[in-house]
Amino acid sequence: MKLQKLTKQRKNEEKRRYEDACGVALALELIGERWAPLVLRELMFGPRRFSELRADLPGISANVLTQRLGELEERGLVRKTQLPPPASVQVYEATPWGLEAAPVMRALGKWAVRSPRHNPGQFVSAVSIMMSMQTMFDASRAEGLSGRIGFRLGSLGFVAEIRDGTFSAQRGDPDDADVVFTGEPGQVAGVLYGGAPLEIVDVTGDRSLAKRFVTLFPLPPKVD
Repeated sequence: MKLQKLTKQRKNEEKRRYEDACGVALALELIGERWAPLVLRELMFGPRRFSELRADLPGISANVLTQRLGELEERGLVRKTQLPPPASVQVYEATPWGLEAAPVMRALGKWAVRSPRHNPGQFVSAVSIMMSMQTMFDASRAEGLSGRIGFRLGSLGFVAEIRDGTFSAQRGDPDDADVVFTGEPGQVAGVLYGGAPLEIVDVTGDRSLAKRFVTLFPLPPKVD
């Protein structure tokens, strides 16, 4: 039975190979399977538990998530590790090479949202909204602006920093940020991209910074 399973797996791998020297073809072989890019995306800000990944990819089944994590691990993009005590639980994290895919994902996302089919009102995860801010940040709108912006998005905390026309973000405790946004990722997305009022999220700290901050992420124009 195990031999049959391995044989079937090898045949499936062969079907996914394009036999093409182009790097794009190889990239699709590495992360082109359904859900694979989104699984990798969810690891871009640090390790996650299986249950966390499942919660932030609501359309995926446990079996498919297990399969994709295994494939990404075999390809050197993801690895399993153990959190130190007191947590002592197994988590998945992107390898250094896996993390190098982040700029590619951001560029692909910026290209794709020009489609009229893009709907910013659909489900968005905490990691996805943070990556979108990295993608859509407009340095020209942030001239003269600096500060630390915190986010509590569901169970995850993030800290972003604007300095000298750059935007950076990482997982972390937002308590010491100049302003903190607390809410569901979809609510923050609604404010940034959907024209929703700032009042739908909880804002503490420098409110003037918050009001300017939410104007820094214009979506690119739609294609005709």
